[in-house]
Amino acid sequence: MTLESEKEPSSFLGALAYFFKAPFRLRTYANLLYLLLAFPLGLIYFVFLTMGLALGYALTVVWVGFPILALVFAGSWWLSAMERRLAIGLLGAEVPPMAPPPSADAVGFWQRVKTFLANPVTWKGMAYLLLKLPLGVVSFVAVVTSLSVSVSLALVPLLWPWTDVTFDVDSGVWQPSTFTGSLICGLVGVIFLFLSLNLLNGLAFFWRLAATSLLGSPRFAAAPPSPSSPGIPGEPAPAAA
Repeated sequence: MTLESEKEPSSFLGALAYFFKAPFRLRTYANLLYLLLAFPLGLIYFVFLTMGLALGYALTVVWVGFPILALVFAGSWWLSAMERRLAIGLLGAEVPPMAPPPSADAVGFWQRVKTFLANPVTWKGMAYLLLKLPLGVVSFVAVVTSLSVSVSLALVPLLWPWTDVTFDVDSGVWQPSTFTGSLICGLVGVIFLFLSLNLLNGLAFFWRLAATSLLGSPRFAAAPPSPSSPGIPGEPAPAAA
């Protein structure tokens, strides 16, 4: 199994092979890890941003809110940078840099703040962090539900000799009475497992597109290098995607 970049199949046979190879690609399990982490991370981001922004805005009347807002914006930038690295490492996303190389023109404090606030990735990254919670709930439920059902069905032939396996279908109970019936359940489970893994890879592909669009800007990827100079507060040096 290899952690290769996702490539679109170019033919029907290629698409078929791609479908059946899903359980044997490390990228599939990296995708699953990202989908499972989306909910707890999204919850942390949502609490941090909503509480920080609300508290900072409420306290601006006594000036205490301004340093709080500054910390929230700096924290949002660093969390976005972390999400960018997660998307690159786990999803194989080719995310462009979040900012251009430091410029000698932006040496003053207020100029750096202005550049930071004018950077669209500052706001798109914050939007990505806020969207992480609702989309993370969907991702977490999709992973847990689809894999638990498919694995449970696939294990029916192994569990059938030692335990009663029953299914509640439309308020009725169905139980495989023969080993052949349990094998049919297992086959359905295996098929559903392949289908689930491919659908979850498709969900990860959606996350990959979102990260590529919101956590970087293509115009920064083409920015020429400049002499070393102080950067924008809270901005890491751009890394190659």
